[in-house]
Amino acid sequence: MPPRRRLTPADRRTQLLAVGARLFAAAPYDDVLMEDVAQEAGVSRALLYRHFPSKHALFAAVYQEASDRLLAATRFDPEATLVEQLTQGLDAHFDYFIANRHAVLAANRVLAGDPVIQTIMTDELDALRSRLLGVLPLADERMHDAVSAVLKAWLVFVQVLCVDWLTRESCTRTELRDTCIGAAVGALRPLLSMDPAPDWPNR
Repeated sequence: MPPRRRLTPADRRTQLLAVGARLFAAAPYDDVLMEDVAQEAGVSRALLYRHFPSKHALFAAVYQEASDRLLAATRFDPEATLVEQLTQGLDAHFDYFIANRHAVLAANRVLAGDPVIQTIMTDELDALRSRLLGVLPLADERMHDAVSAVLKAWLVFVQVLCVDWLTRESCTRTELRDTCIGAAVGALRPLLSMDPAPDWPNR
């Protein structure tokens, strides 16, 4: 075990989250042991458990932090086109999904029925939907409600498609992204008074 460094509780928690994120990204959920986290962090198991009483608690904290960072990295610019906004948001998420394949599959497969993990994912999807609603040209409340419902379904579609893609890469990343964008554009066109992406598709 590496020599233990004296850290404040906040800094120690940050360190443990970083170690947990690295290990959950490197191996399937069931293969990650709290003993491994403690050893990698250079702390005793007792200290680790004081911060995170279980592997589930550690994973939930890691996933919440990842969700917060993804939301911070996903910025919808009203001056950009819808396709540009979707491309930026999808690319930010794809970068994380690919680098953290095991963690994403754990959240969506191994812990699919877990209420804590599901709440983290639902909150992120709701925040993304709210941001998209804020940059789309919505004429009235009826249109707002209809577009909101479409975006909610589209975000779930993207989530399911991406998890399947991480399990078996049946297409390229670009093809995956274009499929997601095309699904959004196609679903929104009948509802908006102006075509949200007049140049899509561009081939």
